[in-house]
Amino acid sequence: MSAAPPVPLLIPPPSDGPVLVGFSGGLDSTVLLHRLLRAGESGAHGLRAVHVNHGLHADADAWAKHCAAVCDALGVPLDIVRVTVEDRGHGPEAAAREARYGVFAPRVPAAGCLALGHHRDDQAETVLLRALRASGPDGLAGMPATRRFGRGWLWRPFLDTPRAALRAYAQVHDLRWIDDPSNDCDAADRNFLRNRVLPLLRTRWPGADAALSTTAALQRETVDLLEGADATALADARTLQADVLRLDRLCAEPAARRARVLRRWLAALGLPPLPREGVRWLDSALEARLDRAPRFDWAGCRLQRWRDLLHAAPIRAPLPAGLALAWTASAPLVLPGGDRLLLDGPVDAAPAWRVHARRGGERIALPGRAHTHALKHVLQVLEIPPWVRTRLPLLSDPQGRLLAAGDLVFDRDFDAWLRAGGRRLVWEMAPRPGERTIA
Repeated sequence: MSAAPPVPLLIPPPSDGPVLVGFSGGLDSTVLLHRLLRAGESGAHGLRAVHVNHGLHADADAWAKHCAAVCDALGVPLDIVRVTVEDRGHGPEAAAREARYGVFAPRVPAAGCLALGHHRDDQAETVLLRALRASGPDGLAGMPATRRFGRGWLWRPFLDTPRAALRAYAQVHDLRWIDDPSNDCDAADRNFLRNRVLPLLRTRWPGADAALSTTAALQRETVDLLEGADATALADARTLQADVLRLDRLCAEPAARRARVLRRWLAALGLPPLPREGVRWLDSALEARLDRAPRFDWAGCRLQRWRDLLHAAPIRAPLPAGLALAWTASAPLVLPGGDRLLLDGPVDAAPAWRVHARRGGERIALPGRAHTHALKHVLQVLEIPPWVRTRLPLLSDPQGRLLAAGDLVFDRDFDAWLRAGGRRLVWEMAPRPGERTIA
């Protein structure tokens, strides 16, 4: 009597909605697709698959055809999406992963799951790799079995299953899969761990993979305990602007908590992870004089302290110093960087206004005041932060009289003209690339 075929266990799904499988055609995703069909884990609206063709290998198109054939045989609908992989300095692996997840996110069904074939060996590699990169508890927690993703969830059903069990299952069921030859190249750090380091560890410690996976589970328990207090501390430091924190509240926390809150905040803003030097920078910036605005730049983004505030955002160029645009207010004026000036309300005759950048020395006659005031001083009194001032457009009449600084400061006669006609000058600041709204 032959032994029963091995059946890899499935970690329970986080929802009973429809399931989308990220299908590369490799061993892991092939077993996952087959196993989900056998288990009836198709959700309320069936099982679908998506294959991302990165176009990085000569056989990429052949792999896409293989995936189409497999899904056709199993009766699973498949989307094949070709992407262009752009390496933004984090390496080809990270770039390809970013491209894949960019395809997956909008396709995850509402309240459904994106199922990926990561297994226990992958988890062991992740923990070891992050330990060698001096990661803290969040990194050593490895990959979560489930997490929120897109409109639904990301689900890794095989995260407790060794790869050997997946291979045995595939052989018993005579499954066909793709072997990517790039996995045999040790140039990538993960491949070096997979091909050289972990096999050596297993000769001495046969349970190395299980031990590393357990380490991840224990660290995730630690992270779960920390995150509640992190969220409370971040909420306490927030302002009405998602990209600005109150430093007095942030600095009331211990240094270790402060670093965790900082990283949580940046992740919520959709900004890249802050390097260790950035956390150290904050400690030194706290000691800077209040009339300074120290800043730290990384990966195209900037942290900047100003008074008792901390601002984080992608770096945006200030208005060009020589900017001088004619504007009749008949239509919105688009400024460099994407900001807009518009006049809401009736205009009796087309004005001949000029929009320009600050050059220094500007003065403005404020409503209710008999004398002019230095614009620089007015902005300081209004506590306009430097990340706003660098983009501030000025509006002048043909004689050079300053009428407005954005929609923040108005000349007294211009203010009276706006009010008399029920008009409103609006300065719309363009959203940052990838900006998120935070509740």
